[in-house]
Amino acid sequence: MKENPLKKLEALGQSIWLDYIRCDLITSGKLKLMIKEDGLRGMTSNPSIFEKAIAESHIYDKDISEITLKEKNIQLIYQNAADEFKTIYEKTDGKDGFVSLEVNPHLAHDTDGTIKEARRLWTSLNRPNVLIKVPATDEGMPAIRQLISEGINVNVTLLFALSRYRQVAEAYIAGITDRKDKGKPVKNIMSVASFFLSRIDAVIDPKEADFIALGGEQAHFATKIRGQVAISSAKVAYKIYQEIFESEEFAKLGALPQRLLWASTSSKDPNYSDVKYVEALIGPNTVNTIPLKTLEAYRDHGEPVSLLKENVEQASWVLSKLSEVGIDLNEITNKLENEGVQKFIASYDQLIKALVMKSSV
Repeated sequence: MKENPLKKLEALGQSIWLDYIRCDLITSGKLKLMIKEDGLRGMTSNPSIFEKAIAESHIYDKDISEITLKEKNIQLIYQNAADEFKTIYEKTDGKDGFVSLEVNPHLAHDTDGTIKEARRLWTSLNRPNVLIKVPATDEGMPAIRQLISEGINVNVTLLFALSRYRQVAEAYIAGITDRKDKGKPVKNIMSVASFFLSRIDAVIDPKEADFIALGGEQAHFATKIRGQVAISSAKVAYKIYQEIFESEEFAKLGALPQRLLWASTSSKDPNYSDVKYVEALIGPNTVNTIPLKTLEAYRDHGEPVSLLKENVEQASWVLSKLSEVGIDLNEITNKLENEGVQKFIASYDQLIKALVMKSSV
């Protein structure tokens, strides 16, 4: 029998988390089975996942009709999920076994509001293996620093740009330093920086296709870099990670590095491999959070090889050539960040709307 490719990733230094959460996944025992058979080591979610579960299924209908699907029930889902991963958390000394819960996306540009909401979620969940998701906006940077200084685990989400990644890493280190200066322990604080990948290619690929259609020198460049920008960004981001978190200076802090997490890893283009954003980004001390369909595809035909540190110079070349075909990556990533916030807000509002509609039936 073929060995599960997902299980092999642990030996290559990568943790696989599931970008999906529903109560029936836990109550049916499927989550426990995936932890055992797939080597699943954590979980992430966002408002759209709950919105789809409520609007497109009947699993929460009884709770809604009884007016019980309120904060306590959603809180219980996350607590139960965190408890499922407790053994992983303890076995890895707090490096894995996490479940992520997002602050209200309406607060993405409100530093004080984000801090207050993150504190409230952290306290109400009352589990050490929880990550509070904070968007990587300008207003999110001081919130990340403050929350880390208070010992609250943070999953920095909606990260697209390399320049923004440096700010995120700096905010984490500043928070760790602040906490150390207060004489408080930093050993078990956990944070991940979540790079959103396939959305980058989904925006850039059509622009490159236009240049390819025109022919000439620009078409030559566009052909070479088509479908390579997101993975190239990830490879360069990992190089930055190594420079910062594998340095002697960071080691002196005695804290865990803020691991890079690859998000938005389902292929948006049907012409690409359905495991494109998994296979190319396997490397030490990283996390890949995968939608259920992509996880099942990798289980079926994944080929685990550590490629993240390969061809980094080529990745830098790809990014440098974007301007030659008239593509401004900074402009695109800024737009993606703003659109990402709006999409999460829309999903959150739809979630509330779905709850109201079903409770009135």
